[in-house]
Amino acid sequence: MNRMSLREALAETRATLANFGDDAAREAQHLLAACLNMPLIAQHTEPERLLDAQQLEKLRAWTERRASGEPLAYLTGRREFWSLEFAVTPDVLVPRPETELLVERILRHGDELTKRLTNRPTTPIQVVDLGTGSGIIAITVAHERPDWLCTAVDVSSKALAIATENAQNLVAGRVTLRQGSWFEPLSDQHFDVIASNPPYVDSEDPVLNGDSLAFEPLLALTAGPDALAALNHLIEQAPRHLATGGWLCLEHGADQGVAVRQRLVARGYAHVVSHRDLAGHERVTEGQWLPDGNRTSDLTSG
Repeated sequence: MNRMSLREALAETRATLANFGDDAAREAQHLLAACLNMPLIAQHTEPERLLDAQQLEKLRAWTERRASGEPLAYLTGRREFWSLEFAVTPDVLVPRPETELLVERILRHGDELTKRLTNRPTTPIQVVDLGTGSGIIAITVAHERPDWLCTAVDVSSKALAIATENAQNLVAGRVTLRQGSWFEPLSDQHFDVIASNPPYVDSEDPVLNGDSLAFEPLLALTAGPDALAALNHLIEQAPRHLATGGWLCLEHGADQGVAVRQRLVARGYAHVVSHRDLAGHERVTEGQWLPDGNRTSDLTSG
């Protein structure tokens, strides 16, 4: 069949995506809309609209790839985050809504520090995003606070190329991008907020072979057999690059909040607390770096 209506194409796509279970209909609708570059509503208002042979061939190819587990964002090359549209490739993680909580915490701390730092009124807040991937954290912060100085770091040149493209499209000239492993390219710089969504999956965890992660870059998912290795490294090294009163904000796995809080307190951070995402999972944990005499040993879950 060289011609097919939207209604028929939707039914065929849904059948091919049957492995998504209850989500098959939603997946089919969004795949069809993205592949044909048409609004979702068209599937309801123009169900008999005909697809030509080229459109049908593309749709079937995309459907097979999606059925195998490939994320829709890699098919379209785009993903929305914080109402901004980011370029995405298999060289970077697919942006997830949970990371918006990390952005919220960065903005909150930067705003609070701005109010308190009366002794440096002309010095903008400085933020660094470590392991930036597609750049969503640093770029979103720069978009929301144009007067802050934002830096993004990633060890992957391919990831940094995507972040550079996104920065140029969304916040041209307002994010400094550097290649290197974690703090290596930062020399002796100090920041008011250090943020990261680092790899936090055990390399032996079978979830890495599941459909949801199998297509995403392994380097961004796991740091090896110790799921906490990257998080622990950031906690240990961050004080060397935090301004007095600065914050370290970390995204982590849903079951890692207790371990991250304990490590932060052991390293000497104050006001350690975890925050829950919309699903109720502890997703972001933070701590403040203060002079020795002002540190506390609190350890709480928000």
